[in-house]
Amino acid sequence: MATQRPFELNGSPLRLPSPVVELQDHRLDLNGIRLLLKRDDLIHPEVPGNKWRKLKFNVEEALVQGHEQLLTFGGAYSNHLRATAAAGRHFGLNTVGVVRGEEHLPLNESLSYAASMGMRLVYLDRTTYRHKTDPEMVEQLINQLGPSYVLPEGGSNGLAARGCAELVDEIAEDFDVICCASGTGCTLAGIAARLQPHQQAIGFSVLKGGDFLCDEVRRFQRDGFGAETSNWSVDTGFHFGGYARRTPELDSFIADFAQRHGVALDWVYEAKMLYGIFARIESGEFAPGSVIVAVLC
Repeated sequence: MATQRPFELNGSPLRLPSPVVELQDHRLDLNGIRLLLKRDDLIHPEVPGNKWRKLKFNVEEALVQGHEQLLTFGGAYSNHLRATAAAGRHFGLNTVGVVRGEEHLPLNESLSYAASMGMRLVYLDRTTYRHKTDPEMVEQLINQLGPSYVLPEGGSNGLAARGCAELVDEIAEDFDVICCASGTGCTLAGIAARLQPHQQAIGFSVLKGGDFLCDEVRRFQRDGFGAETSNWSVDTGFHFGGYARRTPELDSFIADFAQRHGVALDWVYEAKMLYGIFARIESGEFAPGSVIVAVLC
């Protein structure tokens, strides 16, 4: 969005490109593995993780189409809702967040922030919310809430995958494998679409029963790039019980990682990915001398 002013909220601009830092860890030494962290979690405090990358081309498209309002969906603790609210505020777009479940007052921190950015919050009971993507439901919401550019829950679509692909361009050092946590498959789809022939991508599913993500990755690649790639895989072995589930083993890994490296991992996504990476390193699944990038988002 070159024609727009630089993104800045509360005096804090986007940090792009996001930093790349190398971990020093004796567990990598045995096979001469190098592990780099792509710190997308540091892009912006109000647009956390990869949310800006997913929003970038969608907001651009909304503006090109002449929309004045973004309408999107999420749970009560959705980072996507707060990020959409922040982006809408910056670019002069009204925002509506359709929230799963009943209203609870006072608002939690995430919804309170979204409301402070001007987002209108509306609520759907969980049964109705399951039908949020049905064309009839979308039409009903637009009739009720006004003409809108509709973003899917989590912001994941073909345009979002194109935004995620840009993080690969920011990594100056050559690498062999790039890893990300996968909840929808969108980030993995974008990353894989941008890789060189010798590079591979791995998505670590944070969901129990995450095999369906393979179809989603292919769908996002078709929608975003017009073609599928075969240079990626989904690892479903490190979900630790399912989405937003954790175990003492995972908590111990998080605490140990913070002590070793001074990085507090998000336990819903990042920790599961990095646990999986170290487990695969220990079992010898990466070739000796491999350079691995782990995306924190």
